[in-house]
Amino acid sequence: MRKIKLANNIYWVGAVDWITRDFHGYSINGTTYNAFLIIDDKVTLIDTVKGPYTGELLHRIRNIIDPKKIDYLVVNHVEMDHSGALPEIMEAINPEKVICSKMGHKALLQHFHRPDWPYHVVTSGEEIRLGQRTLSFLETRMLHWPDSMFTYLKEDQILFSSDAFGAHFASSERFDDEVSQDILMREATKYYANILTLYSPFVQKLLAQVQEMQLPIKMLAPDHGVVWRSNPAAIIEAYSRWCTHQGNGKALVIYDTMWDSTKMMARAVAEGLHEQGVEYKLFDLQVNHRSDVMTDVLEASALVLGSSTLNNGMLPRMVDFLMYMRGLRPAKKVAATFGSYGWSGEAVGMMNAIIKELDIVLCHKGLKVPYVPEHGQLGQCVELGRTVGRAMQAMMAGEKVESVL
Repeated sequence: MRKIKLANNIYWVGAVDWITRDFHGYSINGTTYNAFLIIDDKVTLIDTVKGPYTGELLHRIRNIIDPKKIDYLVVNHVEMDHSGALPEIMEAINPEKVICSKMGHKALLQHFHRPDWPYHVVTSGEEIRLGQRTLSFLETRMLHWPDSMFTYLKEDQILFSSDAFGAHFASSERFDDEVSQDILMREATKYYANILTLYSPFVQKLLAQVQEMQLPIKMLAPDHGVVWRSNPAAIIEAYSRWCTHQGNGKALVIYDTMWDSTKMMARAVAEGLHEQGVEYKLFDLQVNHRSDVMTDVLEASALVLGSSTLNNGMLPRMVDFLMYMRGLRPAKKVAATFGSYGWSGEAVGMMNAIIKELDIVLCHKGLKVPYVPEHGQLGQCVELGRTVGRAMQAMMAGEKVESVL
């Protein structure tokens, strides 16, 4: 087994998961569970892996050093995809210290019920000398759990960033300059959109704190995906955009349909966006997974949602998508709704009600059409698209756009 080196005496010892396809409702094509080994006077392991991959972690460590020579174990994040291996690893290495945040200590006790482990609780700014190298710590509460923290290796300027700056991306390669940049950035966008959007205020605060500390960062080593060694500034700059909800000037038409009437309306809405000079994408929820749609929602400036009415409510796939989006709380967009119905037509009002809970401006009261739209009603859909386009363009120009509801 080849040794994967980040720098002199610093190694990747994690595991690649080629199998997993679902992560909390987020569709993925595998992932990695990254762990890192630092060889110094005090040999240190940073993070572990998901339980089923414990053997792979130990195998990689043994390829470098006897696991019993590990002195310190740093736990940046207690979620089970990073800590599931802990009980077995603790038996294998018997470390002097298990280094964690205050909230990490609490979470470790609640997960594993082992008060006998040699916990060493650290706070932001605290340092631990390993010999030739120094670790410092930065608590990152609610990115995306209360226990989360970063570990910074000062001499090598490597930031071990836990779940930040990661991607659920299974690959035979370990570094950003070894994979397609288009694929990598798409996966990083999807990761932020589906995991971190809700925590954007905390991301803003963290980025400001890191900038204030003036930490030189040569390498970003997250717990999922590849290590950013060639251009860590690229993912940091992307996070600075995403956490402030900067739109890209594009619109999404997201819909579900029963007998294609709402689909006809969606295409007419899209035509109106086009006539207003707005680039758009159409997402039929029957064939697009919620997490793929959410990836585009992150950077979109306008959302137009359509659902037929079923049993006095929305179609199930629209309910699923809206509940998922509501939990992630995207912001600073304009929106409108539409849909076909038979005899009641509640779906439009229900979609409006959910959008009103978010920091998203409803620029139209919504459009309902009974059964199958005729030519004039499709014209109203086109005008709805134009209205959304104008409102989006006004918002992008810095003008205040008021909600109509």
